[in-house]
Amino acid sequence: MSETKLSSVIGPAFHFLARDVFQHGHTHYDLSGGRGSLKSSCVSLLVPLILIANPGTHAVVLRKVANTIRDSVYAQYLWAIGELGMAAYWDAKVQPMELIYRPTGQKIMFRGADDPMKIKSIKVPFGYIAVTHFEEKDQFAGRAEIRTILQSTMRGGSKFWNFESYNPPISRDNWANKDSLEERKDRLCHKSTYLEAPSEWLGEQFITEAEHLKATDERAYRHEYLGEAVGTGGNVFENLELREITDREIASFDRIYQGVDWGWFPDPFAFIRLHYDRARETIYFIDEIYQNKLTNDASGKLILQKGYRDAYITCDNAEPKSSADYRAMGLPAKEAVKGPGSVDYGMKWLQRRKIVIDRRRTPHAYDEFVNYEYERNKDGEIISGYPDKDNHLIDATRYALERICRIMGATA
Repeated sequence: MSETKLSSVIGPAFHFLARDVFQHGHTHYDLSGGRGSLKSSCVSLLVPLILIANPGTHAVVLRKVANTIRDSVYAQYLWAIGELGMAAYWDAKVQPMELIYRPTGQKIMFRGADDPMKIKSIKVPFGYIAVTHFEEKDQFAGRAEIRTILQSTMRGGSKFWNFESYNPPISRDNWANKDSLEERKDRLCHKSTYLEAPSEWLGEQFITEAEHLKATDERAYRHEYLGEAVGTGGNVFENLELREITDREIASFDRIYQGVDWGWFPDPFAFIRLHYDRARETIYFIDEIYQNKLTNDASGKLILQKGYRDAYITCDNAEPKSSADYRAMGLPAKEAVKGPGSVDYGMKWLQRRKIVIDRRRTPHAYDEFVNYEYERNKDGEIISGYPDKDNHLIDATRYALERICRIMGATA
């Protein structure tokens, strides 16, 4: 493909990087940026071209969790091959998930890092794996996990390309943010934003949404759209994954938990519905109700209208009559046990889990978990203790998962 043709489908902000890639100026490429920055699009366009220019090589594209691949990176690479005008030359398979270049048999393979043995056992029919792409780098456990994978893939060849793309986590202390600041001669770090992308590629509505967030919540805008780590280092929840949760994912959720923190005014009534993946220690928020001046009858009817009587609702035990009202309505409600030390343990338990939040599904949970910070003294130094404010859905989440915490050793 000519450089002119490539420049018509790749974002202008990536032209220099693309030249460096094809000249093999570096081995490692770190691409960070906010929404609409085109970083993942760039990598998906480059990888097929690298393989075509280097017969005998293959690529592996990785995400932390395998069941997120088909609707994300796999779909992204299908798009890229179409944009390159090469769809007729590639076969797309889903079992296993891979793209095969018909003229040579070279492969782009897609794998989840949640099963390390499958990565170690990857075999190619000829040649070697020259290209790796870690999509959503921050979802991986750390540099050690990525290094272990590369030790399995970077073998038997003379030239390698490793791409790591991600939206910077909100806290500047997150390992992915700190990792990108470390200088190494064989790595090129590239940061981009939607402001560098052609507006017609993003669409008018995308720009409208970005500008609205900028006007209403500049901090969130800087994080989500500009890719800035705006966290102060005092964030209670560092392990947040802020992304879309697809309907396909939700359809596979089989461990549903629900919690309620009673409120009226000014404190709101707060209900959360979530899935907890025990194997991966990951919480996914599915839905919420967050409203002032809701009677028990009104909030109960909202829950019933959503069809959420399929899982226990663990409620704040400060109002046992309210839980009884729910049971009278046919909702499987019960009071939280709580007890001495339960708040501290519950918070620490949540901090050790990954929490996936889709702002469109649970906007108030997003606001609470993203902005919740440790208390500080008059000198601005972080002190122990969790502020008892702006944490209603955080409390509801603790209640929802209380029995899991207790099973794993929480104080009753």
